[in-house]
Amino acid sequence: MLARIRSAAVLGIDAYLVEVEVDITNGLPSVATGGLPHGAVKEGRERVTAALVNAGYSFPLKRITINLAPADVRKDGSGFDLPIALGVLAASDQLAGERLADQLVIGEVGLEGDLRPVRGALSMTLAARRAGLRGVILPAANLPEAAVVEGIEVRGARSLAEVCAHLGAGPLLTPTKVDVQALMTERAADVVDFADVRAQAGAKRALEVAAAGAHNILLVGPPGAGKTMLARRLPSILPGMALDEALETTKVHSVAGLLAPGQSLCTVRPFRSPHHTISDAGLIGGGSMPRPGEVSLAHRGVLFLDELPEFRTNVLEVLRQPLEDGAVTLSRAAVSLSYPARFMLAAAMNPCPCGCLGDPGHRCHCTPMHVERYLSRLSGPLLDRIDIHLEVPAVAYRDLASQAPEETSATVRARVEGARRRQRARFAGMPGLYANAHMTAREIRRFCRLTDPVELLLRRAVGRLGLSARAYHRVLKIARTIADLAGMDELEVAHVGEA
Repeated sequence: MLARIRSAAVLGIDAYLVEVEVDITNGLPSVATGGLPHGAVKEGRERVTAALVNAGYSFPLKRITINLAPADVRKDGSGFDLPIALGVLAASDQLAGERLADQLVIGEVGLEGDLRPVRGALSMTLAARRAGLRGVILPAANLPEAAVVEGIEVRGARSLAEVCAHLGAGPLLTPTKVDVQALMTERAADVVDFADVRAQAGAKRALEVAAAGAHNILLVGPPGAGKTMLARRLPSILPGMALDEALETTKVHSVAGLLAPGQSLCTVRPFRSPHHTISDAGLIGGGSMPRPGEVSLAHRGVLFLDELPEFRTNVLEVLRQPLEDGAVTLSRAAVSLSYPARFMLAAAMNPCPCGCLGDPGHRCHCTPMHVERYLSRLSGPLLDRIDIHLEVPAVAYRDLASQAPEETSATVRARVEGARRRQRARFAGMPGLYANAHMTAREIRRFCRLTDPVELLLRRAVGRLGLSARAYHRVLKIARTIADLAGMDELEVAHVGEA
């Protein structure tokens, strides 16, 4: 007898439907799985066999053929355990499969028949809704993330027996809903605050501009100047995420298996700070079945690279494409995947190997050759993709000992959110465009119109400073952000001068 169960698999951060076909015929007892199964899918038949027996069902001693369609795409992951188990029961007449006709089924099965969570449940539920299916049955641990999808019934079970009872004459599984609007209005209390940072008014202003326009920023200064302290407080002034941003970020973290137990959505912008010993595959993503790297895990958030010149050159150079395109494309012999990577890059470095170059309180012991060799680890094209380069001076004692109150993150964030609202209104109807840093040359010409005094200032700056075309556009994008913070529609000389 033949049984068909709808399931799904993840490709990149999106999912596609897979039809699990189970056919049982007379013959020597065997289990054959087709459809390019890989890794955990191959091992699934052993788990399913033990789970069915331990859950009180009989495993048919016949010839069992399992096909995962489409058969020309390699399947990976443990999410096919539950649909295969239900397919075996339906094909052997131990379970009526009529209720499964419009359902998507995913889940890993333990040896005792318990259901364990799988990666990418949010993406699979979204795929089921796009396909017009009525509901999704999955492990109870995946309920929080899957239930945020509206327009489809999501049911969670703790064991194979609960699913069989729902499909038979036993108690039904209750659909679960999550209040998405309530989740989006929640904001975790800031662990760190801008008020903790003494002095450094120039650096705080630069970080505010960077946060308001999603600009990349590089902090250069001696050890102890507060570069890392400032960068780690950058998320506290970023605006809250919109629903589409939260869904996209949650999909990446779900596929990577990084969602906390019970977490429904990533409503706080991520902050990733990899060590400088990271490989290029760890930063960009990779593997035989590619997984997202740090740049994708920082999507819609901040990627902080401390001690930037200490990263290997080949690792830094692979950052150029995601910084330009906002996405990472990983090509392998079997598959080509694309992961989103629209992040803010915040980097910190010393001005020289000893860190004291330009510090009036300490003597630099580096020779010009040592300084040149140290700075040459960063290529010009990479630095040209960082909008803001800022020198962070050492803090004087009187500023450290001062008891004067500093501006809090909440105060700065209110101004940043006001600037972002202006940008969202300006870019309405332009998909993928959320902030000024993402503008292309076409949008810059449209939204950064130059008056005669501004054009004169820019002409002199380009001639005197030797700015490249990309640097010229960077100045205009930053000036547009400064004008948004000031609530101005037109660029003025003061905005361009500060940029």
